[in-house]
Amino acid sequence: MTSLSSPPSSTTRSAREVFTAISGLIVGMFVAVLSGTVVSTSLPVIIADLGGTQAQYTWVITASLLATAVSTPIWGKLADLLDRKVLVQVSLVLFTLGTVIAGFSTDTNMLIAVRVVQGIGVGGLMSLVMVAVALIISPRERGKYMGVVGGIMAFATIGGPLLGGFITDVWGWRANFFVGVPFAVLALVLLQLTLHLPKPQNAKVSIDYLGIVLLAVGVSALLIWVSMGGSQFDWDSSTSYALGIGAAVVILAFIAVEFVVPEPIVPMTLFKNRTFTLSVIASIAIGVSMFATSVFLAQYFQLARGATPTESGLMTIPMIVGQMGASIIIGQLVSRFGKWKGWMMLGSVLALVGVSLMSTLRWDTPFPLVAIYMFVLGAGLGMVMQNLTLIVQNDTPARQLGAASSGVNFFRTIAGTIGVTIMGSILATNVGAYIKDDLATFVPKSPEEVSALTSLGSGNVPDMSSLPESIRRVVESAYGLGIADAFIVAVPLAVIGVIAIAFIRNKPLSTKNSAEQLREQAEGSAIEVAEAEVGGSTGSIRVVANDGRVPEQVR
Repeated sequence: MTSLSSPPSSTTRSAREVFTAISGLIVGMFVAVLSGTVVSTSLPVIIADLGGTQAQYTWVITASLLATAVSTPIWGKLADLLDRKVLVQVSLVLFTLGTVIAGFSTDTNMLIAVRVVQGIGVGGLMSLVMVAVALIISPRERGKYMGVVGGIMAFATIGGPLLGGFITDVWGWRANFFVGVPFAVLALVLLQLTLHLPKPQNAKVSIDYLGIVLLAVGVSALLIWVSMGGSQFDWDSSTSYALGIGAAVVILAFIAVEFVVPEPIVPMTLFKNRTFTLSVIASIAIGVSMFATSVFLAQYFQLARGATPTESGLMTIPMIVGQMGASIIIGQLVSRFGKWKGWMMLGSVLALVGVSLMSTLRWDTPFPLVAIYMFVLGAGLGMVMQNLTLIVQNDTPARQLGAASSGVNFFRTIAGTIGVTIMGSILATNVGAYIKDDLATFVPKSPEEVSALTSLGSGNVPDMSSLPESIRRVVESAYGLGIADAFIVAVPLAVIGVIAIAFIRNKPLSTKNSAEQLREQAEGSAIEVAEAEVGGSTGSIRVVANDGRVPEQVR
């Protein structure tokens, strides 16, 4: 008699045990959020101090987003193959190193380069934290815990801009990059002591190196084409054709490779799953709105309304409160009642209303109205973002957990990157045109006005505090109109997001975590092997479960 006993099931963990297990992950995400938000309000000051242009301002953002987008599916696939705990620690170290080096940047190009390193680390944290949480907590219970985690992230998100503005005004912008280092060290210690994850079952590791290269080259060429077309080269030029056609060919080659390699970075079979496909479409819409607000709100408040970095941080609080408040409250409600579809529909509609309102901004829009616009958009994003990953994990085989989770994040990030690049290009073009039209008949009467006009003509992001009043009002009005024009891009995408979420299957949330699902699949495979041996053997084989019973189908 052959006995195939499965390992014992894990006992139900208390809330304290769960929070202890994910404490390192929480601090790691806190570091990532804090390090990003603490710099956001000072970015206009950073670019002005380093002598950067509006195009370089956009690339400081898109370089990090590009690296995050390209690396996200890679990290996710590695999570299905390698030790997840080590991968989390490596991604955190990469992010921290990139952040510290950024604090020593001597010019905008160096800052863009180290932002790539930051982005690779963020890609790992975004993918791996969600995978680790899914392995520990069931979909039904996940909203409750992620709601509390969202509260901690809210503290980092709300406090970051305020802290960043204060640090910039008192000690200078470079100090912002070193704030998160102590927290990063703490996160590494906690991860080592408290995080215990099951090892992947794949004994043989096969990494899709060709897919990695094709994905990086194809997406990079696409972003360079979109961001520089019309400014660095004409759309109707050999350079434009080479980049556009080249990007399309490389991306198509990547898709073809993913169909034939043993362990694809982005398994094309995932798109057979209706929930995954529609969630990807919705993620694209959400990604553009989410990244656009984080990039352009700081510019709106500092360049269109003349706020200081500290004031800019304070002004963004309604957006953060709406986003994080909705995330926490809806997460609790989803866990308590197991219902998610209605909240996601409401969130997608609020996001559509929010971006539509943001497209009406002007430099003199009353701030109470701006606050309402931000709160509505933030609440919509908070209801949808975390739940998109949740429902994909709930409707995907556990063995593809990493690839599926990172796939949603990948398309959200890549869409956000492309969207921000296009919006930044629209902003730069329209701001330049508005300033040129308004100053067409302006005659400078002082050396300060002559110097200001020369600086504006260079295309650099202006230092608003140094502009004469007569020119500053023109520039503020131009940026107010330009940023509103940029938000128009997000409106049709938000409409598509509403439609996609409406058609997602309303599947009940599972009460089993991914580790338990993987264990059950392993047990099922063992039973199938035993059945095959029974059918092809003259002897008898008994398969005994943990409780000593013989499974019905083997009797």
